[in-house]
Amino acid sequence: MKKCLFIVLAFLPAVPLIAQKSVAYQTAALNEKNLRAVMSISPYSTALGFDNRYEGIKGSPRLLDTLTPSLLLLKGQGKYYELETDIDVVRNTILFMGFSGGELMEIPAEHVTELVFLHHGRDIVFRTSGSLRFDRKPDDYKFYTVLKPGQNEFIKIPDRKLEEADYQGLYSPDIRYDEFRNADKYYIMAADSVYHRVQLTRKSLVKLFPDRKQLINEMFNEKVSEDPEADVAALLEKF
Repeated sequence: MKKCLFIVLAFLPAVPLIAQKSVAYQTAALNEKNLRAVMSISPYSTALGFDNRYEGIKGSPRLLDTLTPSLLLLKGQGKYYELETDIDVVRNTILFMGFSGGELMEIPAEHVTELVFLHHGRDIVFRTSGSLRFDRKPDDYKFYTVLKPGQNEFIKIPDRKLEEADYQGLYSPDIRYDEFRNADKYYIMAADSVYHRVQLTRKSLVKLFPDRKQLINEMFNEKVSEDPEADVAALLEKF
């Protein structure tokens, strides 16, 4: 049965992220009146229809799948708000618990400058992609995190793809659940200051950096890598 996601204004297990140390933050105590004044905040809701054969949803569109202590900087604001948040990477919204009644609310990515998860003693920084130049631009505003800063900056856009249930046709595969599957995207900034989409494979990296083919072949092998993200970041440090 198909699941419909109704976007109002527009994680499944924790994904492996490489944290970047953020600057010292000037924080502001959360103030409902101030936060409501800068944008329209809407309830986070989905609608789902199903019959007796439908088995629900596997996975989640959420990044961490739990609300985590965070600092939120909104566009046009000079201070960070302290609150517990998560990211819906499909709807491109920040989720937080409402001010009254305990209702889960969402803020669209286009209103956000930066979100910092204070996760296990590390700062994990997410920004929005609107101002970046891409060879293949993502749809909508996307949240991204930097895996390797500086020259040849390496970024990750976490994403999920919804694969819908398929069991109603005569020759259907009898898959009775919807499933959110990992669809993370990676980009590296080349000499043209454009972020180029890459796969975490030798072939993709050599295509972007043909003059570094020997080094790539010597240092990176996705087939045996236990952490391709970290290995690609280490490789780029050698360029």
